[in-house]
Amino acid sequence: MFNLETFKQKSPQQRFLFILGLVMFLFYVVLGGMLILGTTVLAEIQQKYRIMLGCLLIVYGVIRFIRLINQKHEES
Repeated sequence: MFNLETFKQKSPQQRFLFILGLVMFLFYVVLGGMLILGTTVLAEIQQKYRIMLGCLLIVYGVIRFIRLINQKHEES
C-alpha cells in the first residue's frame, strides 16, 4: 500500500502535502474520538449530538485518507 520508493521520488512540495494530509487525517480522527469518548469537549451539547459529530469527523477523516492514497497512485 505504501511504497517508500515512490515517496522518495516525489518533489518536496508533493511530500509536504502528503504529510500534511496524514496530519489532517489524524487530527480529524483524534478530534472525533475526543468528542465521542470525552465528557469535557463541547460539554454543553447533548451526548447523542456529540457522538454523531464525532462519527461524522472520523468518517470524513477516513474519506480524506482514502482520497490521499488514491491520488498518490494516480500521479505515479
